Amino acid sequence: MWWWWLVACGGPCGDDKPCKVDGGSYYVVAPDDWDGREALPVAVYFHGYNNTAEGQLDRSTSQELRAAGWLTVFPDGVDQTWANVGSPSQARDEIPFTEAVLDDVEASFPVDRVVVSGFSQGSSMAWDAACYLPDRFEALLGASGSFWQPEPTRCTGPVAVRHTHGTQDGVMPLEGRPIGSYHQGSVEVGFAAWRATNGCAEAPDEVVERGPETCEVWSSCTSGQPLERCLYDGGHSRPNGWTERMLDWVASLP
Repeated sequence: MWWWWLVACGGPCGDDKPCKVDGGSYYVVAPDDWDGREALPVAVYFHGYNNTAEGQLDRSTSQELRAAGWLTVFPDGVDQTWANVGSPSQARDEIPFTEAVLDDVEASFPVDRVVVSGFSQGSSMAWDAACYLPDRFEALLGASGSFWQPEPTRCTGPVAVRHTHGTQDGVMPLEGRPIGSYHQGSVEVGFAAWRATNGCAEAPDEVVERGPETCEVWSSCTSGQPLERCLYDGGHSRPNGWTERMLDWVASLP
């Protein structure tokens, strides 16, 4: 069975009831075999455009994270989108909302470590969250979405980053694309900001193959926080084995 917890919103919340916080809500999924006491690693996962937090509960990422022993937190966007910095929607200030979600989770569950992730526009949201709230996350695990323009030149503080992107992605291309008068950002420009923040050289320390992904690796950054930019021959999707590789990489962090 699924384990659910009493959270600060005033009652049980789970697959049929979201947890309420200032500015919005989120859903939470615990591992099947969790005893309700052991501290859990937490993955905050932002859904993509035209989707919802509830819509993520039965998807493969949720199932894989639950099976791997992670507590998964799914914040809910306003009108099935996110008010990323620089994006068309400005329905909510997402950074205080993300802080409210984190505060609620950490007050309600025994938390071990916290990472932030997402896909597509949800990945853009994860990039924003890690950039402006670096002290709240151990790592950013992005897929197929980065900053919107104007990209920051530096983030508030360093954080470990691993990002995956398809070289044939036409929805959120590596170089970005215009959306009306707005513009999705470039992954290269975004990584320049992460290199500056983490104290990494311009050139990667090595290039390695990880499954279908070819990864540029910055492992000697002065902050001690590594970067990986992983590309694969694909479109707007995540390659097979993505979740497992993300969790293996998190486990390898100091």
